[in-house]
Amino acid sequence: AVKDWLSKRTVAFSEKAKAFGLPAPKGVLIIGVQGCGKSLIAKSIAAHWGLPLLRMDVGKIFSGIVGSSEENMRKAIRVAESVAPCVLWTDELEKGFAGVQSSAFSDSGTTARVFATFLAWMQEKTAPVFLVATANDVTQLPPELLRKGRFDEIFFVDLPNPEERREIFEIHIAKRGRAPADFDLDRLVEATEGFSGAEIEQVVVSGLFAAFHAGRELTTEDMTEEARHVVP
Repeated sequence: AVKDWLSKRTVAFSEKAKAFGLPAPKGVLIIGVQGCGKSLIAKSIAAHWGLPLLRMDVGKIFSGIVGSSEENMRKAIRVAESVAPCVLWTDELEKGFAGVQSSAFSDSGTTARVFATFLAWMQEKTAPVFLVATANDVTQLPPELLRKGRFDEIFFVDLPNPEERREIFEIHIAKRGRAPADFDLDRLVEATEGFSGAEIEQVVVSGLFAAFHAGRELTTEDMTEEARHVVP
């Protein structure tokens, strides 16, 4: 669904699109299970569209001096707009703006003011900056962030199904110089029910460590044994 949505907007930043009457895409929010590729999607969007990728570290925006946090946010926005068209990636959005509801009592409203600046920019921005935000816990996000107009679309990333787990194994085995066909992938898929993509990668890496320690080549057994020790 994400790929389909993105391919329809590949040329959305061109002059031709502007002349056609299309507004530049605003951004997407990707929520879901940790370790299932939300950040990877953000990086892929920039590569797919051939645009520079900037990462906004919300934690670094907050500063101890009164008024400087708000100025840091405006500065970050100016930097992003100066290299537009680009993709701006904000990871774990709900943690970056944690405490926005109780901001008036906990930090004299600094988080609320920084968040308000960010929201206003998302709504009113004219520069072609495509915002990709990721979040693990949607319940922690303020409702005003989720309404239409701030993000073009919201996608949910779930745990991989058996076919997807098979593909993830193939990718990570091939990435480490082995032929996926040499392994019993069906057995590995069965052994990793409920695993995230990051956990599957770790199964391959741990299997390699076990084989290297034993002084032999990696086997299917090494990886299934490692999968037994993982609590997904």
